[in-house]
Amino acid sequence: MPTSDSAISFGASTSASVSTCPSVPKTKEYMDSLVLPSQAKLEHIAQVQEEKEVEARRRARDEWRRRSASGASDGIHHAASTGHHKHDRDEAAKVIQKTFRGYRARRELQGYSLNASTRWVTAVREAQFRQGIKPHATAASPSAADGDVLALEDPIDYRPASARQKWKKASLVARRAGHDDSDSESDSDEGDLEGMTSEEKAAAKERRLKATAKRRQAARMLGLQYFLEMVDSKHRYGSNLRMYHEEWKKSDTKENFFYWLDYGEGRFIELDTCPRDRLEREQVRYLSREERQYYLVRVDAEGRLCWVKNGARIDTTEQFKDSIHGVVPLDDPTPAFAPTASENLHSQDNDDDDNDNDSDSSDESKREADRAAKYADPGFDDSKGLKKVTHISASTIFNQLLRKSVKKNTWIFVADTSFRLYVGIKDSGAFQHSSFLQGSRISAAGLIKIKKGRLSSLSPLSGHYRPPASSFRAFVKNLKEEGVDTSHVSISKSYTILVGLETYLKTRKKGKELVGKLMHGKDKLVAPEEVQRQEEEKKDKSESAEKERRVLEREREREEADKVKREMSKSDRVMEKIKSLPVHTK
Repeated sequence: MPTSDSAISFGASTSASVSTCPSVPKTKEYMDSLVLPSQAKLEHIAQVQEEKEVEARRRARDEWRRRSASGASDGIHHAASTGHHKHDRDEAAKVIQKTFRGYRARRELQGYSLNASTRWVTAVREAQFRQGIKPHATAASPSAADGDVLALEDPIDYRPASARQKWKKASLVARRAGHDDSDSESDSDEGDLEGMTSEEKAAAKERRLKATAKRRQAARMLGLQYFLEMVDSKHRYGSNLRMYHEEWKKSDTKENFFYWLDYGEGRFIELDTCPRDRLEREQVRYLSREERQYYLVRVDAEGRLCWVKNGARIDTTEQFKDSIHGVVPLDDPTPAFAPTASENLHSQDNDDDDNDNDSDSSDESKREADRAAKYADPGFDDSKGLKKVTHISASTIFNQLLRKSVKKNTWIFVADTSFRLYVGIKDSGAFQHSSFLQGSRISAAGLIKIKKGRLSSLSPLSGHYRPPASSFRAFVKNLKEEGVDTSHVSISKSYTILVGLETYLKTRKKGKELVGKLMHGKDKLVAPEEVQRQEEEKKDKSESAEKERRVLEREREREEADKVKREMSKSDRVMEKIKSLPVHTK
């Protein structure tokens, strides 16, 4: 089993401290006496660690370039004397590089790809995010002060909140949602560039950088309606939270939504459309950076999709299950991430077999009911005959497509902005598209079917991200460029429907804009004074808006003056200059 250097040094320092310092009793008083650094100190630590990490990478890169240049110059200088052994040295270097890459890949799969500095930076940022999204009480505690440090285990933040802190919380959420997962080691991996000349490697790297930049420009963020799921400390299913959020907006309260929901006035509210037990039961699993590696997929030499963790070809059949180590066979003893009540009951004595069967059937019926409630539209479902037509809309059609994705044994995929592909088994309300990247940006997402490593079916359906058809087309193109065997793949009919919906919505939007312009022009002719009064009322009366209008007006006047100058003939410009010359009279 590989052991990281940091773990070895930590063990040595621990043993040294035990031998030189008297033993300290692990009492509650001693634990309470420990004080965490302040928020500013934690941010300073994160900044220093990040700077050290960047500097270490820069030094390593410069050292590698220096050694490469030195080796090249020595090779040229001693070409006559060492020509006989040059080939042997090159072969030895290739063996060493391949061995190191294999060692690095094994460490990456076991979570050792990050050095100590990077791990501390990630841990501090995650702690800052979790501290920032904790429910904030409206009435501050009398004992809480602005400079107090909020403990990690405190469920509620009772400290007084300023406007600056609220904006900082908003920026944390926006940064998490707009984050691109980038692993420097994976991005700089040159394993697929072996055998190329330096010019070919440079061209390949340039193409890769351009493709990554293009994907990041067209990346898709988590849907706005699912932001509640991402910022919830429990990551409860976004659709369920949205129902209670609508009730919160209707209520006359000044409490934060999550405080209102769990500790405030709304803690006793229970909706018929989403009971409290379902709200608490459906919590989406968000994978850490190490857990994410268990779902990572690569392409082998034959264009088949394989798991990076063990090289086995993927097969999206019912013979597999999800676990804490990714997708494994059904007979694998690896436990699930969050065992259900029925799984826990099986571990009890055999005397309770009847009760176990009853609990199993009850739990399964609850899950069936939960799946049936996903993407439901009561108005459309309850209507009959021609009355259904009145309830048809673009969202209704899309939700009907998404209802197919909550069935058992539905496999999903996500591709990040660096085109790392992740595949897993969907468990509606527990494992979703947002699970892979913790709600960060993606380049593509949808449903997938694979048979013995060969891609057989793709669908662009994702309720959390709702990527456009253009993202799906770019994803299919990237698959072909990466060498994936697409000879047997079939594109789901949902792609055609999605293209039709997008075309319909664009046409409808343009039609509304055209009608609005025509009506506005008509009103200007019929009642110009009324139109001018309405436009004045719609204007922003704030001081900043007035300044912006003045700046725009000056820019417009400058552009008009420049346009007039450009249109003037050369002789006119000469005459204008002559007229502008000062006249001296005696």
